[in-house]
Order: sequence, then C-alpha cells, then structure tokens
Amino acid sequence: MDIQTALFYVFSAVLLFAAFRVITARTPVYAALYLVLAFFNASCVWMLLRAEFLAIALVLVYVGAVMVLFLFVVMMLDLNSSTLREGFWKHFPLAAIVGVVIILEMALVLIPGFDVRSAPLPDAAELKLGNTKLLGIEIYTRYLYPLQIAAVLLLVAIIAAIALTLRRRKDSKYIDPAEQVRAKKADRVRIVKMKAEVEAETPPPAAPAGGESK
Repeated sequence: MDIQTALFYVFSAVLLFAAFRVITARTPVYAALYLVLAFFNASCVWMLLRAEFLAIALVLVYVGAVMVLFLFVVMMLDLNSSTLREGFWKHFPLAAIVGVVIILEMALVLIPGFDVRSAPLPDAAELKLGNTKLLGIEIYTRYLYPLQIAAVLLLVAIIAAIALTLRRRKDSKYIDPAEQVRAKKADRVRIVKMKAEVEAETPPPAAPAGGESK
C-alpha cells in the first residue's frame, strides 16, 4: 500500500465518522462543526483525485462561507435541542425506510457512472492545460445554458429568502420595499433656515476695593 492509498483510507474514515456525528450530535453547534470537518476531509479526497479546483471550491465556498454563516445563525438563534429531538424515535422507522429507498435509487443511478473502463482517455494537449482550465472551458462552452439556468434559480432563491425575511411578523419590524423605493428627499429631510444668534460677551467681574482679588 502506497502513501496515497493510505491517506485516502484515513480521510475517508474521518469523513464517514464526521458525517455520522453530524446526524447524531446532541447540539446543533456540534453538528455544524462536524459538518465542517466532513467538508474538509472531502476536499482532501478531491485533492488526492487531482481535482484541485473542486477541493478549493469546497473549502472556500462551503467551509469558509456557508458553514461559518450557518454556525453563526445557529449560535444566535440559541435553539433548544431537547425540543427539536422530541418525537425522534416515533418517526425513526418511516425516516429509515425513506432513507433506504433514497440510497437504493441513488445507487442505481450513480453506480454505472463509476465504470472507468469505458471513460475516454484525455489527449496530451488536454493534460498540459490542467483540470481547472479544462473545467472552465467545459462550463462556459458546452454547459453554458445550464450554468445560466442555475444562476437564475439561485437568484430566485435569494429573492424568495429576502421576501420571507421581510414579511410582516409580530415580533419583527416590517419593511415595505415599495415604500422605500418611493421615498423622496423632501419627505424625509426638511431644511430650515435660521438666523445666526451671537451671544453678547459679558465683562469680567470687577475686583473688590482695598486689595487684590483672591
């Protein structure tokens, strides 16, 4: 066994352990931290597969942005874990059946794609470019329209999230975006002209007679 294979088994074992602890941790904060560990080990596996762009994107996007934001949100919400875990074992059988069905369906779809014997071999010119440049060429040429569709879907999701945040609730301040757009300077700021007032200088008090002031 070479070093690369040994590292693959180490990263994979830590990845499986972290993924298991994500769904078994008692507090959401610990679950988020274990998810960060799972993402980091997944990026290490990508590095072993010489997919540097995917590894760096996984660390920067998911670990550096999404998971940190999620962790701060969980810590600020101060969720009660005992309330969230109520009825867990009651719904566990149905959830287990649904999970097994999803795993079987994904296996039927993904297992044929792991047959590397029928994969075309890259040319020597493509090997010199690097996988990051080749990935960019594929995305912005062959998969340009799916990329634009994904961007539109993400934009719709962002707008929907903002709309849900700004909805009228009892315990939050409601902001009407249409009212903000129609706002004018004359409605918010009033300029008043006033004459300058200059205070008269008062003379210093006179010294008492018969001696110097103390």
